[in-house]
Amino acid sequence: MNKLSHYDAQGKIKMVDVSGKETTARRAVASAKVLLNAETIKILREGENPKGNPLEIARVAGIMAAKKTAELIPLCHQINLSKADVKIEITEGGVSLEAEAKTSSQTGVEMEALTAVSVAALTIYDMCKAVQKDIQITEIQLESKTGGKSDFVKS
Repeated sequence: MNKLSHYDAQGKIKMVDVSGKETTARRAVASAKVLLNAETIKILREGENPKGNPLEIARVAGIMAAKKTAELIPLCHQINLSKADVKIEITEGGVSLEAEAKTSSQTGVEMEALTAVSVAALTIYDMCKAVQKDIQITEIQLESKTGGKSDFVKS
């Protein structure tokens, strides 16, 4: 197992130095689920949520969050995003979310994709809590990443 990269030889926290890394095109996709009851799903499908359209608001919130990732995660690098998007689909058990982030950088965009999908899920929670109190946010995970030293695809 590799050692944690955010610690120096003395065990002090550090930001990883990426200055020697090659700038490459990088992409990451993350996903999450928001579990909702049948009544809340019906309200979403019919567009009757008293606070407006939670799915579109969550999509925009996720995009905005991706752009703020370095401000939220202490040792995350500031990177220029070339794309941030969130797709949201109503399913039988709630809502499925997928966030995509792209950049040409010396470091990856996994944290931006994960932040986007997390904040989008939290926004759906916030927008639906008036009609359902027991909402669950589950399965926040990285689906894939490309570019850089190694690629990853969740199996």
